[in-house]
Amino acid sequence: MLYLGIDQHRKQITVNLRNEEGDVVLRRQVSTEWRRIKAFLEQLRSDAVAEGGFVAILEVCGFNDWLLEMLDEYDCQQTVLVQPEKRSKKKTDRRDASALSEVLWVNRLRLLTGRRVQGVRRVQIPSPQDAEDRQLTATRKRLGQVRTRTLNKIQHIVLRHNLHQECPTKGLQTKAARKWLAQLSLGEVDRLEMKHLLAQWDLWDEQLAEAEEEIKVRQQQNDTATLIATVPGGGAFSSLTLASRIGNIERFATPASLANYWGLVPGCRNSGEATDRLGSITKEGSAIARFILGQMVLHVLRKDPAMRAWYARIKKRRGSKIARVAVMRRLATIIWRMVRDRQPYVTGGRPSVQKMQACFKAVET
Repeated sequence: MLYLGIDQHRKQITVNLRNEEGDVVLRRQVSTEWRRIKAFLEQLRSDAVAEGGFVAILEVCGFNDWLLEMLDEYDCQQTVLVQPEKRSKKKTDRRDASALSEVLWVNRLRLLTGRRVQGVRRVQIPSPQDAEDRQLTATRKRLGQVRTRTLNKIQHIVLRHNLHQECPTKGLQTKAARKWLAQLSLGEVDRLEMKHLLAQWDLWDEQLAEAEEEIKVRQQQNDTATLIATVPGGGAFSSLTLASRIGNIERFATPASLANYWGLVPGCRNSGEATDRLGSITKEGSAIARFILGQMVLHVLRKDPAMRAWYARIKKRRGSKIARVAVMRRLATIIWRMVRDRQPYVTGGRPSVQKMQACFKAVET
């Protein structure tokens, strides 16, 4: 078996190839031009036949997709995608590729069988459907953000001239307010900026409608998303966002694993006899998943009295912000059980849980 470490960049990749004994047999840079990268992979495929094939490892980045597809096309037996935890102070492309291939060779038995390796944070490659759903939901979130920025700029122009009191409606997001903004008497530059902002507003609304329509179609075809949609506040966008970032639930051994994956567990700096140095949440993993859970918490607290009572007890001791994050973490564990057991959300908890809580209250009284 040959072990290939790849450090990927836009114009070239730096490769480091090791044999079964761990010796480096090739180190070079390859241009990402189609002709040259295909020639390199074709040569690698032919050389690896006598060695029993090859496997590859590379760091995750925003443009891995094409290379992952090409490695699979040229008979790479397995591709390991990792996320670096820290940056070296002596960093070069050749050193990075060499370090990756060494990690792959040293831990080959565990990595190639899907087991954990201490110090190596492996990234699960999503299925094609999950990858498309992630891209679509990320696009929807970005459109919402740019639309909000556009509305804030329009509001700023109105407030700068103290014209908000002349608006025919309380808010700007009405047909009457839009018509008023289009006819509003402003200076030459302000009028030009307002014209551009109103055109952008129309464009964002149109694109948002298209994205949301596609999200609704995909959400109905996703069994996990339809389950998550039973959580209060779990609309098509929210449920598809979380479902596409869960993937196969079997890779999360416990409910806490999913909360940890989304960065909702407290960090710690324990050493020696000090074992209570808990800090703020790690905020690792998907930021958009934490955003969605933060929005869903508001609906859950309004519609689930049991969760609201639990939140109130924590709020009294630790404050509202910590209590809200605690509900987010608990909601992540609930979603884990929902997806694993294929059960919808139950307000107040499952019957067995409700009975246990009633017993505890009876004992306390």
